[in-house]
Amino acid sequence: MTMPATIPATGRKTEITRADIIPLDQYGRERAARRKALVAVKKNRRVPVGPYATFYFENYDTMWQQIHEMLFIEKGGEAQIADELHAYNPLIPKGRELVATVMFEIDDPARRALELGRLGGVEEAMTLRFSGHTVKGRPEEDVERTNETGKTSSVHFLHFDFTAEQVAAFRTPGTEVIVAINHPNYGHMAIMPDAVRAELAGDFA
Repeated sequence: MTMPATIPATGRKTEITRADIIPLDQYGRERAARRKALVAVKKNRRVPVGPYATFYFENYDTMWQQIHEMLFIEKGGEAQIADELHAYNPLIPKGRELVATVMFEIDDPARRALELGRLGGVEEAMTLRFSGHTVKGRPEEDVERTNETGKTSSVHFLHFDFTAEQVAAFRTPGTEVIVAINHPNYGHMAIMPDAVRAELAGDFA
């Protein structure tokens, strides 16, 4: 399906501005096509790790869509636009970083509460390993993700800060990247498919 010419450009844009927000009636007309197109994009931006966790790597396009979805659903007007830009712009990679939303997806509420209660501090235990390098996830500092009882959130926002050397190594075709969670109660890892590595390599400026 051909997307409307107004769809925001992919690539290395690092900030969504008020000028990037399209009218909601226009978004409503284009919504189905945009959501369908983004499914294909997201396919090479996700890595499941263990039985419950999935890393969803964000960029300008995923955050642009998220902001418009929030505006379309909640219809909060101009004030909401500023709030959404403030909330989601930090999750767009800013040059030498990857940014991931990490979700622990457990359908059963009782099981979910039990598992999350065992995973306090898990947001400090996520890494990317490749070519002798280890890049540790840095939690987004918006809110505390583990509460005083040791229960963690089901959603975490992680920044992976790279050096120039690490960017070059990550970009090398065929580089094996291990996505890992090194928590005592959730020790799992997964090999990032090379198609995902290649897609994410485009997030670096």
